[in-house]
Amino acid sequence: MTFCVGIRVREGLVALADTQIVRGQEMSSKAKLSLLDHGGRPVFVMTSGLRSIRDKAVMRLEDELAALPTPYPRLYEVVTAFGDQLKRVKVEDGPSLQESGLRFNSHAIIGGHLPGDSSPTLFMVYPEGNWIDATPDSPYFIIGRTSYGKPILDRLLTYDTPLAQAVALAYLAFDSTRASVVDVEFPIDLVLLVAADGVLHERRFTSADLASAHAFWHARLQSSLAEFPMDWAAPMWSGSAEPDGRSADEEAVVEAGGQIVGVDPDGEVEVEGPNTA
Repeated sequence: MTFCVGIRVREGLVALADTQIVRGQEMSSKAKLSLLDHGGRPVFVMTSGLRSIRDKAVMRLEDELAALPTPYPRLYEVVTAFGDQLKRVKVEDGPSLQESGLRFNSHAIIGGHLPGDSSPTLFMVYPEGNWIDATPDSPYFIIGRTSYGKPILDRLLTYDTPLAQAVALAYLAFDSTRASVVDVEFPIDLVLLVAADGVLHERRFTSADLASAHAFWHARLQSSLAEFPMDWAAPMWSGSAEPDGRSADEEAVVEAGGQIVGVDPDGEVEVEGPNTA
């Protein structure tokens, strides 16, 4: 399976993809994030689904872009061209894939900043070749394993999130997914496109590179759980317990001036003080 997330914030774009490939009982690593050059500007493409579909569509897109007399001025035109190639591959390979019991299920996330775009832009392409763009009120896309990373992004990510925090959220979405499934794994490829200067940064990270970040987050989750206020649920601990942990009968003893001193072998509360005879 796959985990790819693309984020668009005011300060730029973040793209993160895992590299694990699963074929039956075999596992290997291969990049799911590619960089294309279009008119001297970098464009990134992340894909999920069958690798053969991805390779065919991306290679044909590269050929199409290279043959253009003039580069496309806007990224949506590149995205449309990729969608057209995806449709072409579906016509050619879809029937044979279906006969083999395989689904034509390739999704893609494409991002970049071309000269005609006012800011970095991000798109998701569906298997049918149609696409949608990321907007300030919907600033991210996940493809592949989509369920596990969404909650933290929905809670904390906004268009005004600083770029560094957007990177952290992309990693934490991956970390949440990796904790719940066996087919998403390190290494991860990370791309940043900074809106201020248009510079794209790319790097691959291993689990060792992020060991301290993982340990920090795990410790913070454990400490937050230990400090989580639970007085609202205290009445459920034992019968009709009061919020301080005492049952109704124990509370009556204390209110009468008695003192709870222990519990006998039969589980009965032992008390001292008024009205204990």
